[in-house]
Amino acid sequence: MLRIEKEIAGPRLILRLIGRLHSEHLGELREKVRGETSRFLVLDLADVHLVDLHSIRFLCDCQDQKIELHNCAPYILEWMRRERAEESR
Repeated sequence: MLRIEKEIAGPRLILRLIGRLHSEHLGELREKVRGETSRFLVLDLADVHLVDLHSIRFLCDCQDQKIELHNCAPYILEWMRRERAEESR
């Protein structure tokens, strides 16, 4: 289960993700990210407990689009780093 909470902080829109981030949640999350072009977007991952490979690739794409990832667990950052290394081979 994934819950998404929105918070507006000045020019920033913070999407706080809570729970498990899996491929079945990515469609809804992509729509929310695409729909917010007028604000600086931040994904707060402090309460994300579990991710899958598709989610890691989504988070890499978010970074490529200049979306900030806040409070990202070290294991997620490492997995993202390794996934990027695999892509560059």
